[in-house]
Amino acid sequence: MTRLSVLIGTGSALPRRALGNDELAKMVDTSDEWIAGRTGIRNRYIAAPDETTSSLATGAARAAIEAAGIDAKSIDLIVLATATPDQTFPATATIVQNELGCNGGIAFDVAAVCSGFVYALGVADSMLRSGMANRALVIGSETFSRILDWEDRSTCVLFGDGAGAIVLEAREADGAQPRGILATKLHADGAHNQLLFVDGGPSTTGTVGKLRMKGNQVFKHAVNNLADVLREVLEDAGVNASEVDWVVPHQANARIIEGTAKKLGLPIERVIMTVDRHANTSAASVPLALDVAIRDGRIKQGDLVVLEAMGGGFTWGASLLRI
Repeated sequence: MTRLSVLIGTGSALPRRALGNDELAKMVDTSDEWIAGRTGIRNRYIAAPDETTSSLATGAARAAIEAAGIDAKSIDLIVLATATPDQTFPATATIVQNELGCNGGIAFDVAAVCSGFVYALGVADSMLRSGMANRALVIGSETFSRILDWEDRSTCVLFGDGAGAIVLEAREADGAQPRGILATKLHADGAHNQLLFVDGGPSTTGTVGKLRMKGNQVFKHAVNNLADVLREVLEDAGVNASEVDWVVPHQANARIIEGTAKKLGLPIERVIMTVDRHANTSAASVPLALDVAIRDGRIKQGDLVVLEAMGGGFTWGASLLRI
């Protein structure tokens, strides 16, 4: 029999402080009209000093575990995607593991920026299928506000903080349309490092650094790469785009999301969009949006769902699953 990784619970967590465009306009030279018109963003959440990547991740994980109706101690794998870890080492996943009380299993971080959650999902799926683990927490958690240049209005308006998590359980494939992850495709191209990066790190500057981005060039690559990888993952699974119930994209920019849907011929009504309320939360954006859509009843058990993202590196990927 074939083992599949089945989604059995989702959760999310946001910082206490919401920061709307009008309030942000008092901090930097911008406006709600400028931000919303170019990106679709109207709000984001900003972590307080006592709110960290690990605390947000733990909150999202607990919500996902509760939704799954399982004991946290049964989790034997945690893969946490982040570009803003609590410490250079150890992995933030180990902090979450300790908070949840499921010590002794596998726990590590994945760094693929905005594609991090899809990368982490692919890694966890491979480990569950192979039998290395039976229940996994896959988390995307970020405190991107810590690495923003708040004097650069072209970038600081785009990002926010938050976390999303899912619980996966290895099960034997059952029936003609089994639940679980059906296909995942991942890519990277390091030639584009200087289009989206952080200008610091332990090995180069000994500092954390700040985010830098050439937005127009990133936009062009994003629309093309995401459309291509969506086609690729559907082809791999033998699924037509018309069969997909929902697309949950990385929430970077409403124009990128709309452009990708148009290239694929997907109606925008089948695309989950939360960028207006959360902004770009990097690795957290896909699981955050997925949790919102499952909890509000749009995405239901049995639905065919595509997750996709692109981030610095460049990295990009997509995963197809039946909920």
